[in-house]
Amino acid sequence: MYVNDNELLGKEKVGKLLWSLALPAVTAQVVNMLYNIVDRIYIGHIPETGALALTGVGLCFPVLTLISAFSGLVGMGGGPRASICLGRKEHQNAEKILGNCVSTLVLLAVVLTAFFLGGGKALLYAFGASDATIGYAFSYMKIYVCGTTFVMISLGLNTFISAQGFARVSMATTLIGAVTNLVLDPIFIFGFHMGVQGAAIATVLSQAVSALWVLRFLTGKKTILRIRRENLRVEKKVILPVIALGMAPFIMTSTESLLNICFNTSLQKYGGDLAVCSMTILSSIMQILGLPTQGISQGAQPITSYNYGAGKLDRVRECFWLLFKVSVIFTTGYWLLNMVFPGLLPRIFAGDEEVLSMTAWANRIYMAGGFMLGIQFSCQQTFVAIGQAKTSIFLAFLRKIFLLIPLIYILPHFFENKVFAVFLAEPVADILAASCTFALFIHKEHHIIFEKKQKILKSL
Repeated sequence: MYVNDNELLGKEKVGKLLWSLALPAVTAQVVNMLYNIVDRIYIGHIPETGALALTGVGLCFPVLTLISAFSGLVGMGGGPRASICLGRKEHQNAEKILGNCVSTLVLLAVVLTAFFLGGGKALLYAFGASDATIGYAFSYMKIYVCGTTFVMISLGLNTFISAQGFARVSMATTLIGAVTNLVLDPIFIFGFHMGVQGAAIATVLSQAVSALWVLRFLTGKKTILRIRRENLRVEKKVILPVIALGMAPFIMTSTESLLNICFNTSLQKYGGDLAVCSMTILSSIMQILGLPTQGISQGAQPITSYNYGAGKLDRVRECFWLLFKVSVIFTTGYWLLNMVFPGLLPRIFAGDEEVLSMTAWANRIYMAGGFMLGIQFSCQQTFVAIGQAKTSIFLAFLRKIFLLIPLIYILPHFFENKVFAVFLAEPVADILAASCTFALFIHKEHHIIFEKKQKILKSL
């Protein structure tokens, strides 16, 4: 089923809706995952220099992640706000949110481009680069950041397409860019013998294609929400609530950048370039878990937000528990795969046997708490979907800032094998954070639904 009538979000069966919206969203995230990691797959198999080149590109991950985080700050905050407005029949307000988000994304892109081009090698050394890997890292980063505007537009505005129920169009945004990248990568990397620079050029060109697709749709005739010139002027009363709601996804993503820096600097200290290379591969393996789970949550978001705005609270609760079950089943299955076959996925990214041996050993440690992430994602994203910005921000801080980052530096003091201790920080934080998140959700869910019902009764 293709949901192009927003009224269906409040009428169609929740299970059928979630399937119709989540399947394209998951497909889009899987494709987006390929978009993000295909460079690493090709680069890791460059003859002779593949391991060092892969490590260098992995050191750019904080930059790529931070750019995505800022797009999520606006897009993931604006999309749910627009959905809630549509549920309330406030179409003009929803379009004003879209227009404000367009301008904000472009302004942020200009600032980020200037910052990263100005930072250069100093940033990469701070991220854990060595003299052996800095050349590869800087060559990739300086080209990639030139496409920041394209990334911000394609990722930030695509949420407004999925928020309207156009899940297949949203999927096509990512699919078009990913296919373009898959085709261009081997041409530039191997055909033109450009190595990491070729990978960066291919990625920028692919992002430009995705951005043009998004802009064409949101200014066309098929969209419910349209970009209009009169809405492009940024207004505080419009953009500040968007940023407040988008802060939780922003923290979730931006702290990945900080985490990567903490992991890389610690692993460089205790294990050298080999340990950092393993971390690059493991972060890609974690993306394979995280992005499809985010796709499921994105499929649920328009249903949850619309029905919460419309006061249909039984449908909100039904959607959450279905999202919860699907997310937990997926993350548990993926966790089992990595526990039973720890060397399977690392082989996709590298051919060096020393790197593969190290990564397979680390995989069982790093992914040991992965089965809990379905609980974390489903609860946290539902808070975002119903506009609970403060709670979402707290949960985003809990897992990464309050738990994981301190553990990266604390655990090595208690273990003889320091590299083991650094990797162990991930599962310990995952299990503790997911347990706390679920307990908080069960506690707050009753109060949130009760308060919403009271408001509805008073308005009658």
